[in-house]
Amino acid sequence: MPSAMRPARDIAIVAFGQTDHRRSSDELSEVEMLMPVLHQVLDATGLKTSDIGFTCSGSSDYLAGRAFSFTMALDGVGAWPPISESHVEMDGAWALYEAWTKLLTGEADTALVYAYGKSSPGSVRDVLTRQLDPYYVAPLWPDSVALAALQAQALIDAGDTDEPALAGVAARSRGDAAANSHAQLKGSVPQGEYVVRPLRTGDCPPVGDGAAAVILAAGDRARELCERPAWIRGIDHRIEAHSLGVRDLTDSPSSRLAAERAGAFERPVDTAELHAPFTAQEVVLRKALELGDDVAVNPSGGALAANPMMAAGLIRLGEAAARIHRGASDRALAHATSGPCLQQNLVAVLEGDAR
Repeated sequence: MPSAMRPARDIAIVAFGQTDHRRSSDELSEVEMLMPVLHQVLDATGLKTSDIGFTCSGSSDYLAGRAFSFTMALDGVGAWPPISESHVEMDGAWALYEAWTKLLTGEADTALVYAYGKSSPGSVRDVLTRQLDPYYVAPLWPDSVALAALQAQALIDAGDTDEPALAGVAARSRGDAAANSHAQLKGSVPQGEYVVRPLRTGDCPPVGDGAAAVILAAGDRARELCERPAWIRGIDHRIEAHSLGVRDLTDSPSSRLAAERAGAFERPVDTAELHAPFTAQEVVLRKALELGDDVAVNPSGGALAANPMMAAGLIRLGEAAARIHRGASDRALAHATSGPCLQQNLVAVLEGDAR
């Protein structure tokens, strides 16, 4: 199998914006939450909505509680005159993947990608049971934290980690988030009660609301819009078997394969933004992606500091790109996940021009 699939066209993330993530944003609609972020990325590039060649979004009707909820968010984008637009019922990282493929065709030179989610109105743990196998698993109502606890216990039983090590992951992530003005949780992590053994409060992500957006551009257009574009050198996504019972929860072969196809193993990376909502999932991903101690993992604080549903994966790509934009990183890996126990995984490799 070939190593990385080198894109036929150079495409980069040229702007990234996100909200301040909060436990609740009852006073704001999805459109009101999204609008400032859209203005932020457009202002950063000097583009107007009419300059965007393609628009793609990621969100979930289950969170919004109504069908085709993404059409209302288009009010914030402006869909008249008619625009080229698409939507994925998925984290915004997969919307970015669709936009990337659109730009590869040459049908557009710029793309706006955005994602948003309001988890505060309901119980996310209950809502996420609806993505499980409807015949054998969903009727049992195992929630997302219980399934993550199964994965954590499997890692402990295998000798891959222990509870103090998991607490260390939480402490490092929340400590790094102290420098992130958008993070929902930051600073010291209390020991906390067990949520589902062996996971304590600090091992689990916060429930909150938020949105994010990026702008992609191709070739010379990217260089015109950004002083140091974050070039997408490779991107790929893979999925595990739907049934949890046939998977080894201590490993993530889909993440490893996606990373291989994206070219992550060709040369070392200096930064990795991992979408690991639970501490134990960082342990799995570090092993699957072959990340050493010299790699800065989740310097933004990661999903343990802010985990807005449907946007957290896109934020990992945006945070990695932002580090390249400001010269803090030269080659970064970004990861996004969806589903229970790292079921679906996307990996991208971003690079900045040589300095």
